Amino acid sequence: MTRLLFPFWSSRQRLANLLRYCSKNSLLDQGVQVHAASLKTGFGFDLMLSNDLIDMYAKCGVMGNASLVFDRMIERNVVSWTALMCGHLQNGNARATLSLFFQMVFSCLKPNEYTFSTNFKACGILNVLEIGMQIHCMSILSGFDSVPVVGNSIVDMYSKCGRINEAAAMFHALPVKNLISWNTMLAGYTIAGQGEKALLWFHRILENGQIPDEYTLTTMLKACSRLGKVREGSMIHGFLITGGFPFLGKAAIAGSLIDLYVKCGNLAAARTVFNQIGEKNVISWSALILGYAQGGNLAEAVELFMQLQNSSIGVDGFVLSSMMGVFADFALVEQGKQMHAYAVKVPSGLEISVSNSIVDMYLKCGLLDEAERLFNEMPTRNVVSWTVMITGYGKHGFGEEAIRLFNQMQLSNIEPDGVSYLATLSACSHSGLIKEGEEYFSQLCRNRWIKPGIEHYACMVDLLGRDGRLKEAKDLIESMPLKPNVGIWQTLLSACKVHGNLQLGKEVGKNLLTLDGENPVNYVMISNIYAEAGYWKECEQVRELAQAKGLRKEAGRSWVEVDKVVHFFYGGDNTHPMIDKIHYLLKEMEQRMKEELGYTHEVKFALRDIDEESKVENLRVHSEKLAIGLALLHGGWDEPRVIRIFKNLRICGDCHDFIKCLSKIVKVVFLVRDANRFHQFKDGLCSCRDYCSKPLRPNFGFNIAQIHPMPIEIKTDIDTDGEFDSGEIKNSSDE
Repeated sequence: MTRLLFPFWSSRQRLANLLRYCSKNSLLDQGVQVHAASLKTGFGFDLMLSNDLIDMYAKCGVMGNASLVFDRMIERNVVSWTALMCGHLQNGNARATLSLFFQMVFSCLKPNEYTFSTNFKACGILNVLEIGMQIHCMSILSGFDSVPVVGNSIVDMYSKCGRINEAAAMFHALPVKNLISWNTMLAGYTIAGQGEKALLWFHRILENGQIPDEYTLTTMLKACSRLGKVREGSMIHGFLITGGFPFLGKAAIAGSLIDLYVKCGNLAAARTVFNQIGEKNVISWSALILGYAQGGNLAEAVELFMQLQNSSIGVDGFVLSSMMGVFADFALVEQGKQMHAYAVKVPSGLEISVSNSIVDMYLKCGLLDEAERLFNEMPTRNVVSWTVMITGYGKHGFGEEAIRLFNQMQLSNIEPDGVSYLATLSACSHSGLIKEGEEYFSQLCRNRWIKPGIEHYACMVDLLGRDGRLKEAKDLIESMPLKPNVGIWQTLLSACKVHGNLQLGKEVGKNLLTLDGENPVNYVMISNIYAEAGYWKECEQVRELAQAKGLRKEAGRSWVEVDKVVHFFYGGDNTHPMIDKIHYLLKEMEQRMKEELGYTHEVKFALRDIDEESKVENLRVHSEKLAIGLALLHGGWDEPRVIRIFKNLRICGDCHDFIKCLSKIVKVVFLVRDANRFHQFKDGLCSCRDYCSKPLRPNFGFNIAQIHPMPIEIKTDIDTDGEFDSGEIKNSSDE
């Protein structure tokens, strides 16, 4: 009898070994063949092989098949449930993981340490603290909280849910602390933005005799990078060298070192590290490329991109998406189109993340129709795809379209996340859809999986502020379960200014300076509300206080692309070679607007206690007007066309009125992207319906990169093979 069974069970084990090999190496086709063999040999309902099949399909990304195997199982154990939970988590569906966990618990099957660990990770990803605390209680009752893999996961869950103090308490309660435990707390402090504590924690790791590994050092470098602590980061660099750590052969550490020096503005040191790496990978290449791009050196960034393109490594989806993001922030539509043409020719260009970044680029460059076309042509869409498009509609002032798309996303069985809700609320805010915004905020508050963040509350404060319900907005801030930040108070202060509520504005301003007395924007906003009310003495006192602290607000600048040359202007700029002609044209247009439309300058936007003539001159040289003047000089205004202007700050009320009137007397459509949204000026109307003069939510995600003030010549050509040809990118001043 034993002889007969031996080949039977050895065949079963061979099938199990083959499935585990396929799982480890993501060999889907071979795994399917082994699955077929198991069915033919009578092992179709074998518990062990079914568990291996679930794991194999999950590791290969085919969750449909994994779920099918699970559903057809006659008998299931904790391994079966946990394997499917892990699969969903690894494939980005943390909600399905938690749903399975509660189904398993209700079926009276007890979780093991890996079940708990997997679900704590899911809670951290979804930021669902309440569910995480429930599972924590269950792990305590079952005694698994003292197991290292579970204890470390609990620490990680609390830190990712924003409860770093609870994470620290859990860490100290761990009976056994290994390097993973220490690394988890180190990462927690870094994620929480407490870089100083992360630095102290690193010293504690060394003091406790722990030997830092690759994860420790990478996390530490990230903490230094976020703090801008180049000195401390350099010390870690020195530690790596003196300790003989082979960091140049470790992609994550080398990439983090480059990123550190890039973020701290030391591109020379970043390039030195890059040049020392023997076998460069895509991480080191992308870190340096983005460093040059974000530092305004597009020529060097594109040159490095071309070197990567011609290397044996090749360009992956992350690099393509990142470069597309740079062109989007700089609003370089021709470069973006060229990168799009290159992306469709390479395999990585088919990745959904690349498609999302292409749609985002067209939206940020003001080409809404092109973005819509590409979105509709996408073969598959994830929640990011929908959110990008919802955000685009919101920024362009199409709030109702954004709402329609949000509802359509849900009908397509795509669950919205916190960012999707934020995009929808922001769209309601930009379009003045007060009632709809309140409905979606209520829906968010009822959502089991997502909790409103500070940005969601800021959108609601903005909506209430637009409607003049300032007391309700203040009550919402004071009653929300989150600590108010600078941004949400700035939103309320902006509403106070628009509605002339000086008393509340003074109270809010006091809160702002208490929270962040080193932010020049706060002083500007407070002085403006005094100036708006005619309290010039108080206005000057606030400005003098800011000056005494040496605080300077970021200068406003605008840019426009003319014949592939990007020209930058600051307020009052007189450095452009055509500045005299620009001033003459603007005065000529002003005169026409006065005669035909009765236009007058809104001198209140000068916000200075100076004579009226000086105020008018001050407003006349705002950067967006100078950019428009140059564009009109180069293309005229009698033929229909679109002029795209981009600005790093919000457009002021006077410039808004000026461009509205200008669009009435010329045949040009002006599309202006400021730090908050798009404004399309056509036939004397703006797509924002004059909401620019009302309070706008602070910019939480519209990142406009720091840009070199000189004009940049950009020649873009795509060859017949669709390869990326940088042409020539240089400062016009070099000519």
